[in-house]
Amino acid sequence: MDYPTIVYLGTPDFAVPPLRCLLDAGIRVAGVVTNPDKPAGRGQQPRESPVKQFARERGLPLLQPEDFRDEVFLEQVKSWHADLQVVVAFKILPRVLWAMPPLGTVNLHASLLPDYRGAAPVNRVIMNGETRTGVTTFLLQQQIDTGNIIFQEQVEIGERVTAGELHDLLAARGSELLLKTVRAIAGGQYPLVDQETLLRGRAPRSAPKIFKEEMKIDWHRDGRSIYNHIRGLSPFPAAWTEPRHRQTGQRVTLKIFSAEWEPGKQCLPAGTLAAAAGSLDIYLHDGIMHVTGLQLPGKKRMHASEFLRGFPADQYTLQD
Repeated sequence: MDYPTIVYLGTPDFAVPPLRCLLDAGIRVAGVVTNPDKPAGRGQQPRESPVKQFARERGLPLLQPEDFRDEVFLEQVKSWHADLQVVVAFKILPRVLWAMPPLGTVNLHASLLPDYRGAAPVNRVIMNGETRTGVTTFLLQQQIDTGNIIFQEQVEIGERVTAGELHDLLAARGSELLLKTVRAIAGGQYPLVDQETLLRGRAPRSAPKIFKEEMKIDWHRDGRSIYNHIRGLSPFPAAWTEPRHRQTGQRVTLKIFSAEWEPGKQCLPAGTLAAAAGSLDIYLHDGIMHVTGLQLPGKKRMHASEFLRGFPADQYTLQD
């Protein structure tokens, strides 16, 4: 079978395994498009994207445009003579770019479309307490994540799975699904399902970008929802909270990465913090949240047992 020549567009860690999978299967990647290097860290030194690093390791031609409508950039992409473009975890593209190749542009998305369209599907499904998600390949069109679906694969979400773990699982499953999609397109036989037929008149669940204030934990919610919030933001961008010192009123910011939820009655008022064997316990109206992994500003992530050696938990509260 003659495979199409592709241009690959992607930036973060999630986009590396699919690119590797295509290359290892013998798919010709004429070039890679990724984001420009961005300042990062305390020294604000330019940092290459994971896709750029991998592309350089494999010796692939690389473009990092600031503007997708720039004529020089578009001519460079045209010079690669791609039959198909593949997009994984990338920016919104203008029509002049995604409509360029004769076979169109395929997108790999980390949800079961039409649900969880948007920038943060991996986080949102866990935060919302979903028990299943998946990966979808579809053809790009003008509106984001709305194109006709080619293939999907369902993935179960375990009760203890974090966003980081689900991210890695979906990247692996998505790699296989993307390869299946490219092979199907090469053969000229593949389904195209209109997303509207799957919605049947209902509104799709969305997955918009997550901002800092939404990451803050609302301790008035039920324990299961708080637990889902923590694991849905772990390890990135991370849930956070601000316990208040009972005497001084001073607040300290804590990122919380891992916890265990124990539902049921508890003996202390909601909002109380207490040191326990191996955890920072936070009492809620319907149980106890046993926090095990957390971080102070400017410090490394640590286990609760280490954290509690220098933090007087009983002097702080989460009560208003």
